[in-house]
Amino acid sequence: MAETANWIPETDADGVAWLTFDSAGSPVNVLSRATVQELGACLRRIEAQHPRALVLCSAKSSGFIAGADIKEFATMRTMQEGLDSVLAGQSVFEFLERLPFPSVAAIQGFALGGGLELALACTYRVGADDGKLSLGLPEVQLGIHPGFGGTVRSVRLIGVRPAMELMLKGKPFNAARALATGLIDALVPAAQLKQCAKEIALQAPKRKSAPLVERLLNLSVVRPFVAKQLTGALRAKVMPEHYPAPYAIVDLWRRYGATAAQSYPAEAQSIAALMNGPTARNLIRVFMLQDRLKGLGGKSAQEFRHIHVIGAGVMGGDIAAWSALRGMTVTLQDRSAELIAPAIARAKGLFEKRAKKPGDSAAAQARLSMDVEGNGAARADVVIEAIYENLDAKRALYAQLEPKLRPDAIFATNTSSITLELLCKNLQDPGRLVGIHFFNPVAQMQLIEIVRGEHTRPEVAAAAAVFARKLDKLPLPCASAPGFVVNRILMPYINEAIFALEEGLTPDLIDATGKRFGMPMGPIELADVVGLDVCLHVGNVLANAFGRRAPQILTTLVAEKKMGRKSGQGFYTWHDGKPVRATGPGAAPPPDLEDRLMLPMLNEAVACLREHVIADADLLDAGAIFATGFAPFRGGPLQYAKSRGIDSIRARLSELAARYGERFAPDPGWQQLSGL
Repeated sequence: MAETANWIPETDADGVAWLTFDSAGSPVNVLSRATVQELGACLRRIEAQHPRALVLCSAKSSGFIAGADIKEFATMRTMQEGLDSVLAGQSVFEFLERLPFPSVAAIQGFALGGGLELALACTYRVGADDGKLSLGLPEVQLGIHPGFGGTVRSVRLIGVRPAMELMLKGKPFNAARALATGLIDALVPAAQLKQCAKEIALQAPKRKSAPLVERLLNLSVVRPFVAKQLTGALRAKVMPEHYPAPYAIVDLWRRYGATAAQSYPAEAQSIAALMNGPTARNLIRVFMLQDRLKGLGGKSAQEFRHIHVIGAGVMGGDIAAWSALRGMTVTLQDRSAELIAPAIARAKGLFEKRAKKPGDSAAAQARLSMDVEGNGAARADVVIEAIYENLDAKRALYAQLEPKLRPDAIFATNTSSITLELLCKNLQDPGRLVGIHFFNPVAQMQLIEIVRGEHTRPEVAAAAAVFARKLDKLPLPCASAPGFVVNRILMPYINEAIFALEEGLTPDLIDATGKRFGMPMGPIELADVVGLDVCLHVGNVLANAFGRRAPQILTTLVAEKKMGRKSGQGFYTWHDGKPVRATGPGAAPPPDLEDRLMLPMLNEAVACLREHVIADADLLDAGAIFATGFAPFRGGPLQYAKSRGIDSIRARLSELAARYGERFAPDPGWQQLSGL
């Protein structure tokens, strides 16, 4: 058979054809236009040879197929380009489905997006039971939906409810769930995967289909009622104008039921329209930004075996727990065992929640230990200071700590507001201090700011970024400046919300406005979650640095020990970790409230860029999205400003400044961006 760049065809002595995917120049298999075209050519040649069966498998140890090549999506400029690409893929997958002999997908690791769609086009699917099996259709996370027949074949195979779960949530099924739903026909030890796939191909048992109940839900008279329920559940989470893809999935199924002849062409038309829309373009951009942040950690083989964390409060304790969960030995230091014990208890809960296999939790617990005396600092690869935000206290600690450290150890502070230039003033080697600023909650927040002071050596900051990636976090390099990047752009958003509250607007109304813009949480609730004492401290730091005022009500509430969620009372009363909200319909928000909340964040982002606190606009947008939750479908604050119009934003800020004060005055940096 003719050679191909990405597919390896073979036929064994029993007449079974094998087609192995080995995406050239990539550690994972991805479906590009070229690889799909090659697949079609290979399938046509295999059909002409009349084998008894076909098995598709992967040459990559990383997994089966990661999905379509996202980079190609970013190059498509018209709906017709997208449509042509999707129809070409559908044609190849339909050819596979209609082969006159059985086909089996032998899946190890992941089969995601187009990779799972390829497996769905096969007659059977066999999975390797190695703890890594992950089958999913996560396209909604990119603002699109399956396009190679996945919206149709998934419903036919496993039924409406599990298929909708797979597509609407975008979360993959593990091995047990995939087997239980019928997404795979068999689950076998990895060493037996190919043999089992071959046996099934030759035996050709009856093909699985959706259970009777699921088939009844697919009847035309039932679909409108089920679709209404699905849509109602979606509206409770996302708005169609923000995220149209999940609504499109439901609508396709409602109209065609995954059975009509028009199902595939309709799927193609729908995804092509989505691909050309702003949500998908921005979410694909976010995906690329995430890849860029991952790349900042490099591919270093540097290992971090032992981590020493000083400060067993919420942040320090959770940093220690996460490091232990990621396989590192961790010593946690504080002034007494009584102060460390709550952090150890919290860590146990995290380990039990995240454990994938029996024994994982116990192993993580064994890697984390109390260290009141701080003996672990002398042998640690990374030492992280995470005590309370007090300059004198941190300097006093550093004076005792620095002589103990290994010369090659990373010496980091988790400070959220104090500049490194102040912190390193009395160090013998100020060039070794770097900021590794985590966000709360540590286990959930993806981003870590890697803060370099004017003395921080480049190799130290680079090593800190590598460490961030070893923790499976995204490193964001930034300069030491008041508030760094994330807190600096976030606090104007929170402060303006509190100013609106002081004017008499309700917390519910303000939060609803933020969420309607696309933020994951309203600014008043966010302040309570962060902690009003933290908001006051960071707000005062920024107020002193930039000549602004912090809201008076913050000072009052903190003085009354009303710290937000952690104390049970802040702007909201908190019950079981949730804010108690007013009942009944609220008033309509003032017409300028959304801009009052969001534009100060954009204004501060431009200031950070102008002052070179961060290298470029893309990195700033990434930081805002992955640390503040800035509406991903808008692409980040600067991307949103660009789409709305730079000159329009400047003019609107000037209007708000005239009405509400100089805090809205457009930053001079807008002039540099004008015309974009």
